[in-house]
Amino acid sequence: MQEANKTATPLCEEHIAKGDWNPLWDQMRALDPEFMEAYLNFRSVPHKNGPLPQKFKELIMVAINAATTHLYAPGVRRHMKNALKAGATREEIVEVIQLTTVMGIHACNLAIPILMEELESAEKQ
Repeated sequence: MQEANKTATPLCEEHIAKGDWNPLWDQMRALDPEFMEAYLNFRSVPHKNGPLPQKFKELIMVAINAATTHLYAPGVRRHMKNALKAGATREEIVEVIQLTTVMGIHACNLAIPILMEELESAEKQ
């Protein structure tokens, strides 16, 4: 196993700064910072390039994070906020959640309460 080192991790730092960091990645970053940098570089490609508008990308990320196989509430929240900022409507987000429930109703149980909180928060701003 590779010994933990202090390799510079600018992509990790960037993702942490913009709130797009999963604390579960901290240990992998400590064990193999080069791997984490490569993963984040790979992960960011579809967000930087491609024909889909940002709103669609965020709606897809809501579905991925709410999916039964993922169920990552912080990601659902982050991408719902981003989708709303990119112009997504309440109805569009609800439809994404409904489509995600095809994988299991748990996606709806997780995502609808978060949507209600985020809509309330967005209305206050």
